[in-house]
Amino acid sequence: MSEFPRPDELLARPFFFVGIGGSGMLPLAQILKGRGARVAGSDRSRDQGRTPEKFAALERDGFALYPQDGSGVVSADQIVVASTAVEDSVPEIARANELGCLRLTRAQLNSILFNTSGAGIAVAGTSGKSTVTGMLGWILHAAGREPTIMNGAVMKNFVTPARPNASAVVGEETLYVSEVDESDGSIALYRPAVGVLLNVSLDHMGMDELRALFGEYLARSRIAVVNADDVEALSLLRHAKEAITFAIDEPRAQIGVVPGSVAEGPVRQAALIVDRHDGSEHPLRLPLPGRHNLANALAAIAGAAAAGIPVATAVAALGDFAGLARRFEIVGTSASGITVIDDFGHNPEKCAATLRTLKGHQGRVIAFFQPHGYGPLRQMGTELAETFARELGPDDITLLCDPVYFGGTVDRSEGSERIVALIEGAGGRGEHIPVREAVADRIVELARPGDRIVVMGARDDTLSIFARDLLARL
Repeated sequence: MSEFPRPDELLARPFFFVGIGGSGMLPLAQILKGRGARVAGSDRSRDQGRTPEKFAALERDGFALYPQDGSGVVSADQIVVASTAVEDSVPEIARANELGCLRLTRAQLNSILFNTSGAGIAVAGTSGKSTVTGMLGWILHAAGREPTIMNGAVMKNFVTPARPNASAVVGEETLYVSEVDESDGSIALYRPAVGVLLNVSLDHMGMDELRALFGEYLARSRIAVVNADDVEALSLLRHAKEAITFAIDEPRAQIGVVPGSVAEGPVRQAALIVDRHDGSEHPLRLPLPGRHNLANALAAIAGAAAAGIPVATAVAALGDFAGLARRFEIVGTSASGITVIDDFGHNPEKCAATLRTLKGHQGRVIAFFQPHGYGPLRQMGTELAETFARELGPDDITLLCDPVYFGGTVDRSEGSERIVALIEGAGGRGEHIPVREAVADRIVELARPGDRIVVMGARDDTLSIFARDLLARL
């Protein structure tokens, strides 16, 4: 990383974020500004009038926002931050290239801050990263450790009227908690003191590539924290120098659950957590449903233990964990008993976890899925279709609109109609309705008392508005 400036040099220079409202960009911008840097940015969503309240809050916080026309990039001294998906034709990038500005990807910037902190705690895996990052951050905060937290989702525990977009917490520079992403290979940039691995399954790349990336990640971690219930994750344990394992079912895991102790309800659950280092047992009351969230809690408890937090302290803190925005977030229930849930599910494993949680309780499920791009749909469309067909019953239905598209050059020849055909071919019920507004009409037409409607998808904050509007119509 020697080609990049040191953190003290970084903070002395002005930053410009291309796509500042994005889930990966916004928390980094907040952390830099909280540490005294000058931060400006642009966002296509702002230009299109999407989620105006988010951008209004950023301006109140002192971020200078510009149209995405290049007008905000004015000096060679600026550091321009953009995701790897941003093309050179975008005006800010063209202008940055003209001026010779230093360019950093989101991951490069985050890894500089992470690797130069006193201790970096990383959370990796195909599913559950944001939730576990939020849980770990909350545990460390409750224990008085004052961590800096970089998350891809709004953490409800840290939301205030003045800070509605709390996807980051600016704490001490000595402890940095962050989710790290394998989808673009950037996980290779991080050198964790504690490296958590939740699971390994198909998402943005093939399994052989994922195994290589996650194996090297564990090898770089001073202490690895590994899910012993996940066969793929456990197979990589051999790469770790030192490890703590966690599991619901695997009896040899160091952090686990007392068999028969799990009591689950529609919106919360309880279990007896066992620390097999000393045999102690600790009652957990978790205000989130679903087996996957129990596994997430174990990951956070084990990660905190690797950072020196007693298991009892971690378990107690999770009793007050408020969850994350768009992670099985119950928007509300209509007068007729129809419940609307907003969820970030966008890959096979995430969608399966949400659907299993819903099917664990009475009521029909109407699942609306908005694919987050044409590329991801080609990569994992078959597995997504199998997930919806397998997890939902004959009375349930899956509705898909066309993939979200914000511009740029991408092959749009293969879309949602293929996924619906695959769902039906696998024995499930599906409908392709190209336009999202028409999906809402269809849901209102279908819905009846006792139904659970889940709105699923990523990379589009307006899905939350869609879910709220849907509830109002019902």
